[in-house]
Amino acid sequence: MRTKLVQWFGDRAFLKQLNKLALPIALQSFMLAAVAAADSLMLGSLHENYMSAVSQATQIQFIQNMILSSVVSGCTILGAQYWGKGAKDTVRDIFCMILRLNTLVSLAFFAACELCPGTLMRIFTNEPELQQIGVEYLKIAGWSYLLTGISQCYLAIMKVSEHPDAAATISISAVIINIVFNALLIYGIGPFARMEARGAALATLISRILELAACVLLSLRKGYMRPRLSGLMHTYRYLIKDFAKCVLPVLASSLLWGGGFTSYTAFMGHMGKAAAAANAVTAVVRDLVCCACNGLAAAAGIMIGYELGAGRLMQGKLYGERIMRLSFVCGALSTLIMFALIPPLLGFIKLDGESRRYFIQMMLIMSFYMIGRCVNTIVINGIFYCGGDIIFDTYSLIVSMWLIAIPLAFLGTHFKWPVPLVYACTCVDEVGKIPWVIAHFYKYKWVKDLTKA
Repeated sequence: MRTKLVQWFGDRAFLKQLNKLALPIALQSFMLAAVAAADSLMLGSLHENYMSAVSQATQIQFIQNMILSSVVSGCTILGAQYWGKGAKDTVRDIFCMILRLNTLVSLAFFAACELCPGTLMRIFTNEPELQQIGVEYLKIAGWSYLLTGISQCYLAIMKVSEHPDAAATISISAVIINIVFNALLIYGIGPFARMEARGAALATLISRILELAACVLLSLRKGYMRPRLSGLMHTYRYLIKDFAKCVLPVLASSLLWGGGFTSYTAFMGHMGKAAAAANAVTAVVRDLVCCACNGLAAAAGIMIGYELGAGRLMQGKLYGERIMRLSFVCGALSTLIMFALIPPLLGFIKLDGESRRYFIQMMLIMSFYMIGRCVNTIVINGIFYCGGDIIFDTYSLIVSMWLIAIPLAFLGTHFKWPVPLVYACTCVDEVGKIPWVIAHFYKYKWVKDLTKA
């Protein structure tokens, strides 16, 4: 029995290496999600309108993060393979490329939040009160969007260059600072004025400033990657084509996925305050529970990328098979956790009668959704991406999300279906495409060395 488990899930050395990468990344992901949870809980303790409005407003950052993460994914895909090959100078060149790209993206989102926050809020809600709160939030939070893209580049390169612990430490410290300032500024504790939603935005800005400062200072230490100032303006012609092959499909997939999730939030926002409040809390819980599969997906991409870049294709294939099986274990555990969280959350979060009923129903639906979410995240974003097999993600999102889930949710919103039914429509895509994902896995199109001599 033990021998069979080793064959299926890996030996002690494999699991130790996987844990070394996955645990810090999962913890980092959890702490980042904890900021959203802290915002929701603290603002929700004042009134559900604050929680709902900020949840709608942060969809702007969600879209920005989709673009930034696509660029960072290109770094992870190519960077891991070149690091496994031993080409550290190439990894530094990739670092300079993503810094330049992410800075431009951050500038665009900052300008949108400062120049037309009201227009942005009207996309997500038709409630004037929620729009006003969201505008106040975005005018402050927009400044933090300038810094997010740069710090993401530093943290990504740390993970690729075998410093995941350092990246996690910086992110966790920034999150703790964010949560502390959340409490001080939202409630007006001690010498601080009570700022409510504006306080949550200011806390985010403070933590982002300190996070970026820590990243830059740590990169100056021996053994860490830092960009060359002259390299920030270089074109890197030898990398552009390969980098584009990684980034553009990831960007297409991220925009499809991010646009779909933004649509889901908008659908719930147009079904009334109760539905919006319940969806906001459920989304925070989902993001917290998804941290395990996010960490496992990132670790899978880096581990398999090292092997493929070093030319050990069969070893990379073996690692992929083991991690694919572990994705189902992760999904099952996440489902149990979602069930278990329902009673304590009901006792902690202030929700009115209708919001409370919707929340219970959404959590039950989300429990089954987590199986598909975990398997698809780990297999697609971890295993497929590491070998450059990215276009499958784009196809699957077009079919499952944009041709099935979104049209169903739109019809439900337009014709005023019951809120739980519309919410179930927004979850059908992940569970429904599991067989398609596993069938594609066994074609082994992801087993490729993307590096050049």
